[in-house]
Amino acid sequence: MNQGYWYAIVAYTAWGLLPIYWKIFSKISAWEILSQRIIWSVVFVVLLVLASKKWDSIKKAVPNWNSRIRIIISSLLIASNWTIYIWAVNNGHMIEASLGYYINPLVSVLLGVFFLGERLKSLQWGAMGVALVGVLILTINYGQFPWIALSLAITFGLYGLAKKKIKAEPLAGLTLETIVVFPLALLYLLIFQHGGKAWFVLSWWQMIALLLAGIATALPLLWFAEAAKRLPLSIMGFFQYLAPTITLLLGLFLYQESFSEIDLISFGCIWIAIVIYSSQMIQKKTPQQRLNHSKAKASI
Repeated sequence: MNQGYWYAIVAYTAWGLLPIYWKIFSKISAWEILSQRIIWSVVFVVLLVLASKKWDSIKKAVPNWNSRIRIIISSLLIASNWTIYIWAVNNGHMIEASLGYYINPLVSVLLGVFFLGERLKSLQWGAMGVALVGVLILTINYGQFPWIALSLAITFGLYGLAKKKIKAEPLAGLTLETIVVFPLALLYLLIFQHGGKAWFVLSWWQMIALLLAGIATALPLLWFAEAAKRLPLSIMGFFQYLAPTITLLLGLFLYQESFSEIDLISFGCIWIAIVIYSSQMIQKKTPQQRLNHSKAKASI
């Protein structure tokens, strides 16, 4: 089996199981968990950079101010996404969080249409409509805007869009993104949290687990990058639904979160939209598309 399949399976499985890890720290705030996560991520990725001797790749990733601004934007977006996700998991909204990552690929498609000039077929626009119906059903049922799901989908979608504009190796990009928000994380812990409550309310083994947050953050991202290098985008598209499916099952069966018939209908709309859109992506290329692809390869 292509090694990329294993990287994809391990990466998305790790992301799907991460709620169990974040639940360990439910006694402290999402902001403190995020701050600790950023600080220890910086420590871990810097050690990786030192071990792999890739300081040059970091310098090459930010050759001008445009690239630096893009790094800052992507860093703030992923930090926002992490905060919302951790808060949702530790406040009983794991199922809605999983919905956000089901919606995310569809949000990414729309961003590609509006910002990258990508085009959709009529059936794919239909898939977007079905997904919108699912979100509207959920909104009406909740009686409020499903901000957790949509915030997760939008922040991660915008993060993906920002990453498209950044020309950097995976490890270099991750290092820079964590370094950008490192001062904010340290400032929050030292000034607003007075060193953090974790040291006073967590047991010794929970504290050790918190110190490993950098590894829990960086490794799945690096595995994902390795998978993306080896697999076509269409295959990666299928694997990306593994993480929210695992999170959904955890919310249902391990943490006993409520899941009504309306929730099932709403999720059903999202799943149907995914099937419709994915079926269009994996259709065989037409002779003209194959000819264009051959010309593109010949020109490289």
